[in-house]
Formats: sequence, C-alpha cells, structure tokens
Amino acid sequence: MVQLYNLHPFGSQRVVPCKQEPSHFCCGQDVLFVASTAASCKVEVFAVHEQGRCEALGSFATLGPVLRMAHSSTGDYLVTIEEKSKATFLRAYMNWRCMSAGSSRVCVRMVGHEMEESYSETLKEQMSVVEMPLSDPPLCISCCPVNGDLLVGCKNKLVMFCLKYRVINQNLTVLDFERSLILHINNLIPAEVAFCARHIAVTTELDVLMLKLELVQQRADRTEQCAQAVSAPEKAVDGGSTSTDPLQLELDGFIICQKPVELLGEESKLCEIPITLESTELPTEDTKHFQVRYLLFRRFAPDQSPFGFCEETKLHSVQLLPVYQTAYEETENKRKLLSLFCFFSLPYVGYLYSIGKLVELISTYQYSEKSEQAVLTPQFLHVITSQNLQCFTVRCSAAAARGEDPYIDTTVKACPPVTLDVCTLRMQLFIGPRAICHFRNHIILLTKADTEDITERRKPTRRMLSRKTDSIKSRTNSESEPGWNLYIINTVSTIQLYREMVDYSRTYKNVKTESCIHLLSEAHLLVRAAMMDPHFLKSDEKEDLLKAFRESCAFLGDCYSRFDTKDYHLALPYYRMSGLSMTEVLKRLVSEGDEMQTYAKGFIFYLTHSLNEDSNEELSKESGNKVLQIFYLADPVQLPHVLCSPSMRNICPLTAVKYLQKVEKMMPSAVLTLTKAFLALKMGDLTMYEHEMDSCKETTLVCGFIGQPRLLQQRKEGIVMPTEFAVHLKEMQPGLLVAATVALHENRKIELEEADTFFKMLCNSENTIPQLLVDFWEALLVVSSQEEILQELLLRVTSQYVWRISRKQLPETKPLKTTEDLINSCRHFGLIVPWVTSVMSVGCSSDKDYHGDISRLQSLLCSQSINIASALPVLEPLTEVDNVGLTIRVLSSTRLGKYEEAIDQLLRKCPDAAVFYAQHELKGDNQALWWKKLLPELCKRTRLTGNDCPILISSLKAETLSIVAMELELRDFLSVLPEDGTAGFFLPHLLHCSQGKLLT
Repeated sequence: MVQLYNLHPFGSQRVVPCKQEPSHFCCGQDVLFVASTAASCKVEVFAVHEQGRCEALGSFATLGPVLRMAHSSTGDYLVTIEEKSKATFLRAYMNWRCMSAGSSRVCVRMVGHEMEESYSETLKEQMSVVEMPLSDPPLCISCCPVNGDLLVGCKNKLVMFCLKYRVINQNLTVLDFERSLILHINNLIPAEVAFCARHIAVTTELDVLMLKLELVQQRADRTEQCAQAVSAPEKAVDGGSTSTDPLQLELDGFIICQKPVELLGEESKLCEIPITLESTELPTEDTKHFQVRYLLFRRFAPDQSPFGFCEETKLHSVQLLPVYQTAYEETENKRKLLSLFCFFSLPYVGYLYSIGKLVELISTYQYSEKSEQAVLTPQFLHVITSQNLQCFTVRCSAAAARGEDPYIDTTVKACPPVTLDVCTLRMQLFIGPRAICHFRNHIILLTKADTEDITERRKPTRRMLSRKTDSIKSRTNSESEPGWNLYIINTVSTIQLYREMVDYSRTYKNVKTESCIHLLSEAHLLVRAAMMDPHFLKSDEKEDLLKAFRESCAFLGDCYSRFDTKDYHLALPYYRMSGLSMTEVLKRLVSEGDEMQTYAKGFIFYLTHSLNEDSNEELSKESGNKVLQIFYLADPVQLPHVLCSPSMRNICPLTAVKYLQKVEKMMPSAVLTLTKAFLALKMGDLTMYEHEMDSCKETTLVCGFIGQPRLLQQRKEGIVMPTEFAVHLKEMQPGLLVAATVALHENRKIELEEADTFFKMLCNSENTIPQLLVDFWEALLVVSSQEEILQELLLRVTSQYVWRISRKQLPETKPLKTTEDLINSCRHFGLIVPWVTSVMSVGCSSDKDYHGDISRLQSLLCSQSINIASALPVLEPLTEVDNVGLTIRVLSSTRLGKYEEAIDQLLRKCPDAAVFYAQHELKGDNQALWWKKLLPELCKRTRLTGNDCPILISSLKAETLSIVAMELELRDFLSVLPEDGTAGFFLPHLLHCSQGKLLT
C-alpha cells in the first residue's frame, strides 16, 4: 500500500500585508483577523477573496496584547482573551464590520447590560465591545459553530455563555451574551477547549476529556435546582489511590506517572474527574436544565528515553468538527447536523474520533517529524512541522455517510470503509511554520525563520509554490529582525484534485491493485465530502461534483469488476450509483473479438444481480449473445436464470437452446428443462415443447417454477405481467399453472394481490373475477396456514359464489375442482348437512345450473372456518325468496348461535326440514328447544292440518316425541302435550317415558 501520494492539494499562495508581526490570527466567514505582537495592541482585519486575494478592511484597538482569539460565524463576532497590567480580560467585538465603512465609534458595555432604546440606536453605526467579567482568569475559548454560544476555560471550571438576540425595537436587534452554566471540574487546568452542539472537548497537557450537555426533562413538582453534581466512581482508572494531582506526584525524588488509559462511552465515567453543574441563568419558564454525559477520556504518558522524560510531550490542536447532512435545503443557520468528530494530537501522532451513538477511534495519524499544530477539515488534515506543511486524508465523510444512512453498504449503495488506511497527499516544504488555521478553500500559515534559516533562504532554492508579487508586506529593518510571513495558501478545487487523483491512479492500474482502489476511494470520499458541505447546493461546481461522483463510482465499479479482490461484490452498488446501464458496463469491460478474455468474480456478480432484477433495459441481440458466452464460460449454472431475465428478450432462441443443451449434459435441472420448453414456445416448436414438459413429473415442474418464477411472470414498472409460457399453460395445462402459482405464493415469490393482477391480465378480465383466479383461491385454501390470508381467501371465494348465484352468472371456464373434491381435500369446505339437502330438494329446478357455486357456498358455511360475522355483508344479496337464500340465512343464524331464529325461519319457509335441522343442530344445551319450541309448534301445525300433512305427523311420531319422551319427566311431558290430542297417538310415547323413568 502506498502511503505517500505526491499530489498537489495546494495552489498559489499570497502574503498577507500585515504591518506588525502576528501573534494570533483566526478566520471569519470571509475575513481574516490578525493580532500583532507589538505594543500597538491592534487587530487588523482583511477581506479574503477568490484565490486568496487580500484586501485590508481596517483595524481596531484592543485593551492589551491578545493571548487567544476566536471568531463565531453565528453572530459574526470576535472574542478575545487580552492581557493588561498582568490581568486577563474576556471581550467580544460585535458589529465590527462598521469600522470598514469608516466609522471609528466604539461602544463598550458589560455583558447583560440593560440597553435603553435611545442609547441602542447608535449601535447600528458603531462597533460594540462586550466585557465579560470572570472570577478566575480565562485560559482558553471556543465558539460553537452551530448556535454561536461561547465556552471559556478557567482553572477548575468551564463557563458557558449563551448568545442572545435582544430585540430593542422592530428595527433593531442587538447581540448579547448570558452566562448560563458553569462546569466545575476539580484538579483540571484546561489548555484548550472545543465546543460544538453542546459537546465539549477539553485537554490538559496529557489528558483529553469529552462531555455532552443533555437537557433534563423537568417534573412539574420539581423545585428550581441551581446545581447538579456528577460524581465519579470511587475506583481509579489505574487502580491506584486518589490524588490531588491528575498526572504526576513527586515523592522522595521519584516521578510517579499514571498509566495511559482510554475510556469510551459509558466507561469514561471511571475517569475520576467529578463535575458539578452550576446554573447561572435567571429562572424563567424556559430555563434549561442540563446533565453531563461522559463520552471520552484518554490519558497519555510522557515519552520515555534512556535520559528521562521528554518535556515536550503535550497535547495540542483539539477540535470538534461538525458535518452536515448532504444537500440539506435550509439556510446555513438551520442546517441539519449529521455527525461530529473530535481531533487532538501529540507531537508525533494525531487521533480522530467519531462521536455518535458510539464513540470510536477511526483514524490515527503518524507524522514524519514533530508537529507544531494541526487543523482538521471535512476533506483533509493539515499539519505543520518545523519544516513542512503536510496534508493527510480523513475519513469524516465515510463515517458521516454511514451516520446518514446506516444501510449504505448494500447492493444498492456503498461507500469506502472508515477503516481505509490514511495516507499523505503532500509534504510541502516551508521554512519555520509556526501556526495554521483554515476556512473554506484557504489555509492561513504563519512562518517565522530563525537566523540560520534566513541564511539558508538567501541561497537559490526551488520553490514549490508560486508567490504572488502584487502584495508585499512592508517591514522596517528587515535585515536585523527574524523573517516572518503570513501566507494565504489557496487549496485547489475539489474537481481539480479529483482529476489528479484519478490520473494518478492509472499508474497503479496494472501493478498494484489495492493502491489503485485506495486512491480511487480517496477521490470518491473527496467528492462526497464536498457534497456534504452546507454550501453545496449554491456551489458553482454542483453539477461538476455530481458528475464526478457518478464517475468515481464507475471507476470503483471497474476496479472491483476487473480485480480479484475479497470485496468484489462492491462492483454492483458502485455501478448502480454511477447510473451506467448494463450495455454501457459491458462496453467498458468486454473486449471486442477477444475470445480468450477471462472475467473476474466482481463482474459476474454484477451481471448476475443486474439480470435477476426486473429491469426495463433490453440488451441488443449481440450484447445478449456475449452475455450468454460469458456465463457459459464463467458460471454455467446461472445460464437458465439469465435467459429468463427481461433484459434478454432480444436473444436468439436457437442460440440459447444450443448453450442450454451443452449445460444440460453437465448439470440437468428442472429450471433448465422449463427454460428449454419456454424457448421452444418462442420458436414455435411444439414438438420440442411437449418433449421437455413430458420429461418431468408435474411436482418436479412446479419445483422448477419455484426456482425461476420469471418463467411465468415478469415485472414491468412494478406490475406483474404473464409470460408467453403462462398464456400457453392457461390454455393447455391450467391445473399446472394454478399449482405453480400456489407454490410461488407459499414460497413468498408472489403476493396475493400480485397473483390477482396476474390472473386478471392472463384472462383479459380486468373488471371481473375469472374462474382461473377462483381456482387459485380454492387451491390456496387447501395449503395455506396463515390465518389472515385464510380469512381473506374465504371472504373472496364467498363473495364470488354469491355474485354468480345472485346474478345467475356461470363461470367462463370449467372449475378445476368439484365441490366433492374440495370437501375431500380442504378442511375449510364442510360436509353439507342433511337438512340443507332437504330444503334444496323442495326448491325449483332453475338453480340446478348453478349447483356448483351453490353447493360450494353451502359447504363453506357448513364448516367452522369462515368468520360468519365478517361474511354477513357479503351474503346480503341472497334473499329468502328461494331455497338457496333460506339455507344461507339458516346456516348464518346457526353459526351465530341463533337457533330459535333458525327454527322460526325453517318452520315459516320449509317446515318439512325443521326436524332434520333439529336432529343435526339441537344438541347439548340447545336440546331444550325440542320441547320448548319444536314439539308445541309441530303439535299445533298437525292439529291445524290434520292428516293432510303426513311428513309432520311422521316426524312428530318418529323423531320429536321419541326424543322428548327420553329427556323429560312424565309430568313435564304431559304438560307439553296438547289438551285436545288423541290418546292413542301419544300413548306409546307416554308408556316409553314412564318406563324410562322407572328404570332410572
């Protein structure tokens, strides 16, 4: 793996025309602030234009020499730590831009000062300096890039100031601060702090602590709390006793160092650094209450040598880098934060952590020499040493992409891994680099040469960067004082560097596979990071970046397709992200006329998945033949499946059959047999078709359809379409077609709604239900075990039976199964009870033509499967005017437990069947209806009709009286008999009743 790519990320450089030697500098949105070391105590402001061109905007005086300074894009203010008379002061400079318009008026006020409207009107035209007094001297500062809040580090504490927008009137809003929170941290003297989106990173010489302030949900009965203590566990991270000095103890001339330690996430609570929160906001309804969550703690040990400890081993350049969501269409102040990264560095090694749901180290940077300072950007890490400005690649965009889409590593999308080795893009020679900062596409670099360096500079040397001569700094007595310069180095555009990376990757194309992939991955991440920039949507390079992104995906797809790598499967998602069609990919990878060309696994993987998709792209006859040849040589097992792809519609069937015949000799299969039959249909060779279909049993053919469903149905724009094979089976072997579709459904290859569409299109009946679809539903009832699907199917077939019966509509084709077949094979169709047969025997003959649907419906209702309550609306069209309606009504009432209502319906419409109904249905607890309901009613009807109703008399004698006589006591039996009855008619039953009770 190549570790140093000698690319050119740095473009031209310009000298900032400072009047005095800079001590500190920082960048704004489009400006550069420079504080000098001289006694003048001023801050010079320069506007930075394209290509690093500088224009002096003016300067303003400070209270004393500037020790630290920082700019906040939100609020556009400059904050400084200044020294005067051995005391330090914290000041914020607001509305400083007005001084570039020639105004020299300055307003100095205390933080939180109540401003009158008349006094505040002058703030529009003058710079405002906000004094922020602290009980302890400020040591370091940091501004939050998201909301503009300010964090100040003092000894044993961190103080947070919230940026406020105070509305004076409708025409004037003034920026101010409110000291809202103090974090008391015992035994900690912060060297540097970083603050972003309530995340805090603080470093000492050898310790790093990262925290997050989380809002606490307040209970209604909770009283106002001004402080919250967060205590560390008693156990020390190194197992030793607690100490007031976090790093070293001097005891009897020995130096005792604590062990290096790294604690991530919840474990970082063990760092033994207790934190107490003190809220200093004035209590209001909107007062925010915070708690601290530990994210990261890391302690380093001083470097050791045979001569003792190296005192220069100190941490520096702590930074929190926010990365925003790709192409988020909001204003800059409302952009959506996607990921956060924390960077800090030792003299010879830097560490980059990803801060999300998990805190993890994603990159470690080894420097070639001792570093002075480092600055992290979404695309690069820039490090200065005593001799060089070095540019390293970073993995922020790779980590952020996975934060944006956790499922990015699929067959659809991909991104180079976070664990990709970091490399050095450039090591640019400079003399005496001392400080560095970065904004947009500019690097600001302060160099200061020692006396011996100046001597060396007088010798002719080759300059790697062009120095513009239109801007020369003015300096007095330049021969006697050390040489210093403040440079603005313009980093080249993303597109330009991307092109250079791509061109450079070609040198490794046939030599070092991994190096080629590595460099193309770097180019891809470079473009991806640029697309995550909040200014991406307004960028002039937007279209070029999108084009470069697709192109980089195509290059990576080529690599994983051509090279034999373990990640060959990535060819598929990268080609998909590139937007290339299959035909275009074939042109990139397949050499014309090269019969000896071999194909790597990545290419075969891409082709296999692409052809297995339901794509609208159709390959030409020539491209299709080439694909057949590729698979015949590389993966012949896939050949039948490839031929079933919609993309292969234009293939020559005869050529395909020849390939299949060769493969069949090696590895026959049911899918291959069906594919040959499919091709025979295309050629119109029915003899070959019948030969192939007759060579396998029906169950084997069904298994073949499961193995390749596209033999029967293909998708076009998301809709299931029947193939020519399905059309032929519909006419010649509908049973096989239904069985295969049922098997596909049970194997989750087709959904129920898709099957409906499939059969409707197959039978050209979009608005009606074809009989073949009903056959499918009935066959699915036999095998399905999912209760939800079963109830849906039962309602569907019931609805279709009712529709046909009510409309006197015959099925357009003969059903595949009779009612008897369904009763024998499916538990959801029950035996038709005798009383139903009795009712139907009395009816008219007009229903005989629809006997199949009638018997199916009655059989369904005779089973216990269908949910009768859900089926009642479906059954509504069938009325009681005929015997079919009567049986449906009585069956429904019976299933609902309404036996008395069912008996009334039968006695009213078909009394001859009442006894048959009672024999079958009135059992157990319902048997009381025999004597309470049925016996009195039969006696009444017999008395009224006399001997003219032999069926009622026989049923009364043979069934009803016999059952009632066995069940009732003699007295009860006498009470239900009619008073005007004939004694001879009832006497045998009375004797039977009395004898039965005597025996018991």
